[in-house]
Amino acid sequence: MRLKNIKPASLALMLLALGSFSSCIHYSGQSGSDKLSSLLYVIGHQYVDTVDMDELVEKTIPKVLSELDPHSVYIPAKDAEESNQELRGSFSGIGIQFMIQSDTIYVSNIIPGGPAEKVGLMAGDRIVTIDDSLYVGKVVSNDGAMKRLKGPKGSEVRLGVKRYGEPELQHFTIVRGNIPVKSVDATYMIDGRWCYIKINKFGETTYPEMLIALAQGMQQGMQGCIIDLRGNTGGYMGAAIQMVNEFLPKGEMIVYTEGEHTPRYEEHANGSGSCQGLPLVVLTDETSASASEIFAGAIQDNDRGTIIGRRTFGKGLVQQPIEFADGSAIRLTIARYYTPSGRCIQKPYTNGHNDEYELDLLNRYEHGEFFTQDSIKQDESLAYVTKNGRTVYGGGGIMPDIFIPQDTTGYTSYYAAVAKAGLLTRFPFEYTDRNRPQLVQYTTMDELLHHLEGQDIVEQFVQHATSKGIKRRNNLIRQSHTLIEDILYGNIIYNMLGMEEYVKYLNLSDPTVLKAVEVLDRGESRPQQRP
Repeated sequence: MRLKNIKPASLALMLLALGSFSSCIHYSGQSGSDKLSSLLYVIGHQYVDTVDMDELVEKTIPKVLSELDPHSVYIPAKDAEESNQELRGSFSGIGIQFMIQSDTIYVSNIIPGGPAEKVGLMAGDRIVTIDDSLYVGKVVSNDGAMKRLKGPKGSEVRLGVKRYGEPELQHFTIVRGNIPVKSVDATYMIDGRWCYIKINKFGETTYPEMLIALAQGMQQGMQGCIIDLRGNTGGYMGAAIQMVNEFLPKGEMIVYTEGEHTPRYEEHANGSGSCQGLPLVVLTDETSASASEIFAGAIQDNDRGTIIGRRTFGKGLVQQPIEFADGSAIRLTIARYYTPSGRCIQKPYTNGHNDEYELDLLNRYEHGEFFTQDSIKQDESLAYVTKNGRTVYGGGGIMPDIFIPQDTTGYTSYYAAVAKAGLLTRFPFEYTDRNRPQLVQYTTMDELLHHLEGQDIVEQFVQHATSKGIKRRNNLIRQSHTLIEDILYGNIIYNMLGMEEYVKYLNLSDPTVLKAVEVLDRGESRPQQRP
């Protein structure tokens, strides 16, 4: 088409189009960051409809970060404070643990010394009203309950509570306060010799909590230590370094970090540790990550103790928090962790393919890694050497010195059915609730366990499951009996006595803990150089 045949209106549209094209050429010479800023400016000033630019930016930042590694993330302002509370060691609230049953908030435990305990709230209470508004039924959710019960320190919340044996609602006004978030779930002596310490995170209070646990062990004559990091997804690198320092001689490397824009930085033991000669075993599994892997890697590479369990998660990327003026923040990966032998803790990933990364544990499970060590093929090109000359491998995570498979004994279709229906937690809670006046007289795990062993709990459970539509399968129930019994006993003990007694009970038959005790009993906690 020749220009002279174009109508004036068409010519105007073409000139507008050419103008737009000219703008594209103008921006094409800019850097990526300038180009993004220019794009947002153009959208804000030229887009056909009104655009909420703040909302657009909120949606854009996570998408940009998703093209990087799996651990660079954006935290909106409304979530930033809550995301830091757990690692800081406290939050503001009323001091209860709760669960939702039959669309009602049930108080499962009272945190000692917290505001709820001071006003007389009790485990087993049902919260029916919050600030004079009914809060029961389908509207009840974990998130909703947390938002209503948490709040600024010094603020008040009014609760209406249905208590067992009381015909009328009990009313409490609670002044919210700082609630400690413990990092150490349990500390106790096994066989009077070995101090067992279970650590659930690496936060601001974890190191002093561990020092207190070790001091308790020393007062009770501990001859060795078991540090349980299973299920510990990490936290602050500094806490892990302080904790490892307690076990390593002066000068031993703990960890080093390095990145494209972050020079290599090494951390070494300063020689002030109180347990440098203490026999040590560290327990790990596939959910032990980040700071847990720094701890386990330093102990393994220095041949300081024995690692028992399963290969760790493989999260070895260092995030730096960067806050924005509106309270939001990003956690940007700036470096990688390396163990003393030079292994990179981080497992492989491809930028922008985070879905594949998230499926790694499922892939490990399906591949059989949780059940047999032979299914794990080490990359010989990533072989490294510990202080005593033992071969260890990189490629992601810390491979234990002694592998303990996941125990699937007792897994049957009947077990799967009752687990899927949620009955393994619901029945123990209801049993506890019905029998609390009797159970409260038992103050230790041993006492309560002795009582439960005479109550035929599994048969009561099976009858309950039958009433909920789960067909009774006697052969399968026999196969799953021990597994179901362990879970029911454990949950009842937790409901009545809390986390530490619950952990004690689980450890009675835990093959990983039993292997740790065996290694310590034989005096073989320090790995020797392989011939």
